[in-house]
Amino acid sequence: MISSKPIRVLIVDDHAMVRSGLRMFLMAFEDLELAGEAMNGIEAVRLAGLVKPDVILMDLIMPGMDGIRATAQIRKLHPQVRIIALTSFTDSNLIHEALEAGVSGYLFKDASAAELASAIRATYAGHSILSPEVTQALLVYTAPPPDRLNIDLTGREKEVLTLMVEGKTNAEISEALTLSLSTVKFHVSNILSKLDAKSRGQAILFSIKHHLTDFPNRSEKE
Repeated sequence: MISSKPIRVLIVDDHAMVRSGLRMFLMAFEDLELAGEAMNGIEAVRLAGLVKPDVILMDLIMPGMDGIRATAQIRKLHPQVRIIALTSFTDSNLIHEALEAGVSGYLFKDASAAELASAIRATYAGHSILSPEVTQALLVYTAPPPDRLNIDLTGREKEVLTLMVEGKTNAEISEALTLSLSTVKFHVSNILSKLDAKSRGQAILFSIKHHLTDFPNRSEKE
């Protein structure tokens, strides 16, 4: 869904060529607008308050202050700002740390322009965007407890959470479960509350770590 006003995007990367490429990318979409550029986490935190971006494209490995610490500080100071980790690293520990810090999306730098634009729009709308490779990496993140936690989720909430882990948007969950969009949003809100998660990304991370859903074998049981 394209926003009625341009989505202001802050680019954070220590490589000038990457920033240049992302700047040119934003120019190709009428609904996306460059809010500013930063070459490290320290500049990112400062600019987040000055230029007030809607979405930040955050590199994770940078000198000075890295993207993980910058994300945590920005989310604390400006919780309305959505942050997408845009990186070349597939390390499960790094992905885990990024989600814990509060990123709303995790994409790799080889993503297509269309994929990146869609991710920016989706995170701006409040969704979490994780590439399939990210979900798979999280599945092998440091041995999780073998037993499921005693989290009081209803059967419907477990179905919704499973689809969230699979990367489905609220609209896609609505269609898959034949529920109204408002009902899906109600279930998602309840799930976040019960898991004490501040974002969909944190709820997804918690679910994968503690085996709260049947992902990725859900399709085999249907």
